[in-house]
Amino acid sequence: MHSLRAKLTLASVALLALGIVAATAVSLMAMKHYLLDTIDEELRSSRASVQHTGITLRQMDALAQLGIALDNMADGEVGPSGSLVHTNSLFVAVDAHGDPVAIGDFRPTPRQRTFAAAVDDPAAAARDGSVRDVTLDGDPYRMTAASLTDGATVLMATSTADLHSGIKKVLRLDLAFGVFLLVLLCVLTMIGAHRRLRPLEDMVETASAIAEGDLTRRVPQRRDPVQETEQLRLALNSMLHQVESAFETRERSASQLRRFVADASHELRTPLSAIRGYLQLYDKGMLRDPQERARAWRRVNAEADRMQRLVDELLTLARLDQQPELRFRNVDLSRLVRDAADDLRVQQPERPVTVTAEGAVLVRADESGLRQVLGNLLGNVRVHTPVDAAVALCVTREDGVVRLAVADEGPGLAEQDAARVFDRFFRAGGAAGSGLGMAIVQGVVAAHGGTVAVRSREAAGTGLTVTVSLPAGTGTGSGQERTSAQTVLP
Repeated sequence: MHSLRAKLTLASVALLALGIVAATAVSLMAMKHYLLDTIDEELRSSRASVQHTGITLRQMDALAQLGIALDNMADGEVGPSGSLVHTNSLFVAVDAHGDPVAIGDFRPTPRQRTFAAAVDDPAAAARDGSVRDVTLDGDPYRMTAASLTDGATVLMATSTADLHSGIKKVLRLDLAFGVFLLVLLCVLTMIGAHRRLRPLEDMVETASAIAEGDLTRRVPQRRDPVQETEQLRLALNSMLHQVESAFETRERSASQLRRFVADASHELRTPLSAIRGYLQLYDKGMLRDPQERARAWRRVNAEADRMQRLVDELLTLARLDQQPELRFRNVDLSRLVRDAADDLRVQQPERPVTVTAEGAVLVRADESGLRQVLGNLLGNVRVHTPVDAAVALCVTREDGVVRLAVADEGPGLAEQDAARVFDRFFRAGGAAGSGLGMAIVQGVVAAHGGTVAVRSREAAGTGLTVTVSLPAGTGTGSGQERTSAQTVLP
């Protein structure tokens, strides 16, 4: 299994190698073509000069006797033996039979004879006038031919050995420099890939740490981040945050469920134990007195009613957890508050009750659900506060939100108890009741898209305020009734 860093390096080196090979081939071909064109142009120029002078072989021999040598016709330098010493240019005159002839005192050299023998038909080459390749003793040459007026032919050639040697040197230099560039690119690519891919290694380390149980790990930010890896880092951290939140929520829900099951079992065990005990007494004939049987029967009915209420409340919470479909319509919250306050006055005539409502305050809600919220809130006030403790109900509307505040002057709650007041089966200080009333209030309000908050006053024994916030309804109320602050004293 190859690493991404190695694959990127190999790909970069391969691409550069192909580029170097292509560039070297093109440059060498262009250089060779240019140099050969230069040599061919010189040969054509020399051929044209010989053709245009109209000179004969005898005239050429006479000129050689006088020591006149044309620059474009020179084929070498005079050696100690009186022959020509070979240079890059080669010049030889041949007769009509293709045999090399001497020009003045310059006798044909072995290379000139080899040159003449290498050309099969000098006359045809002169008529063609093209420049062609020829090999003499293993050395490459470019040659052409020119005809003299007396039928003789002059063969002219220029060596291309230096050209090919120079091309080989350039090729070796290009290859050496190309290898250096490939090695340099390989090193730089490895370093750059290691630095650029470091965020991916951080992600692997983070994922491994999370797999081992450390859900707080996040992918760290690097200096000079790459846009793609930075986007991946942000997306991964966001996903990890959601995973951590979901895990915490699951753990919290599991813990709440375990506590809920334990509390529900405990709450149901108490009335069932009481009912079973009385039934056993009755079954064994221990309740002989009619008054004892009547008292036992009342206790059995009371415990059965208690168990029924507990089951109903659990069923209500279960339905709220399933997000039931409520019948929403515009409901006058002020009217519901006044009805609930009247019910409380009837149940506890001696309790001071104050209602503050601004006429008809509409909310988009399920009326039965709101009546249950008010009943639970005032039921807590009735059960957990002294009968002479005042209670105030206030309904206000502001910025599209309707707020219902229920404030009492009872003993209030400690800070730690106020934080847990919405937990199921929570009862502050061992108070009476099932401990599900506030949980039902929160569930119903949440189903309406609202919120509920509890605030206990700082001084102990100075009361508790529960505030319910709901979305306001649309339209206007049918009534114009306005209830100002009203205090009813016993």
